[in-house]
Amino acid sequence: MKKYKIAVIPGDGVGPEVIAEGVKILDRTAALDGGFSFEFTHFPWGCEYYVKHGRMMDADGIERLSQFDAIYLGAVGYPGVPDHISLWDLLLVIRKRFDQYINLRPVVLLEGAPCPLNGVRREEINMTFVRENCEGEYAGSGSWLYKNTPREIVIQDGVFSRHGCERVMRYAFDLAAREGKSLTSVSKGNALNYSMVFWDQIFREISAEYPKVETHSCLVDAASMFMVKDPKRFEIVVASNLFGDILTDLGAAIAGGMGLAAGANLNPERKYPSMFEPVHGSAPDIAGKGLSNPMASIWAASQLLDFFGHADWGKHVLKSIENTLVKRQALTPDLGGRATTAQTGEAILKGLVNTSPRIYCSDN
Repeated sequence: MKKYKIAVIPGDGVGPEVIAEGVKILDRTAALDGGFSFEFTHFPWGCEYYVKHGRMMDADGIERLSQFDAIYLGAVGYPGVPDHISLWDLLLVIRKRFDQYINLRPVVLLEGAPCPLNGVRREEINMTFVRENCEGEYAGSGSWLYKNTPREIVIQDGVFSRHGCERVMRYAFDLAAREGKSLTSVSKGNALNYSMVFWDQIFREISAEYPKVETHSCLVDAASMFMVKDPKRFEIVVASNLFGDILTDLGAAIAGGMGLAAGANLNPERKYPSMFEPVHGSAPDIAGKGLSNPMASIWAASQLLDFFGHADWGKHVLKSIENTLVKRQALTPDLGGRATTAQTGEAILKGLVNTSPRIYCSDN
């Protein structure tokens, strides 16, 4: 039996609540399948840890995490700890040190999920964003000169390497070719005359290697408009770190809300562990109240199953989320219901047996 070693970082705010439900889902899929299992190791890192120890994770944290097959992250951020500390000293350091250069964000309107757009059919919102995840606008390069003086100057660099652009675009092209879908590159080459002109050039070069993939290019401001007015035009989308970050949050808004937003940070070569997370943030105002929606963390768990080659279980987890949305009997307040985090998780857990790829004689 294959055993997957998973590092669990529940993090801050509602993170521990939603991650607990995802862990239950993963354990249930393994028990029902019988061909694999999970071994979870929890780490107490995050903002509370920072307040006590002056750092977001142990000094040897990266070394310890490198021993795992994957990382399951809850949320990062809490009042009193600056956002640039909570982000750069945990989440981004993991992404960069483990070369998780692919951020995979599904923007899919599940049946039963609310959508603020009028006249849009569910099938018209079905996108996969492939976001560059290690460089670009989030490379952390720049200067802060003459701080706290009238001459203060801040320079924030965007770092775009041919290596970094080519590998994220090839991943997107391969995905589009495999799924028979179109690929749209999002850019801003009319204004960013170095970085985005370079991005556009590389996209054209690589597109020549994939003559069967239908390609489009779209300026980021136009893309944000079309995602609202004509979402069906987007299938696979490749974007830089910043543009991908912004557009996928817009995508979450039109596909059910942040409570359904999941993301995978992938090292496709599997030299390092990949990381899976809900992307809704720590929501400290509702932490500990059982009000948080666990669907995003459970969707992230389905992405983890996909990555390990158990796509059948990944799909069935997603189907159970969808069935729970349709029945509307166990929804959290953000979706108009009165269920607790644990009650929603339990409903999805029970649904796994009914949607599993095999027939089981019991729910135990």
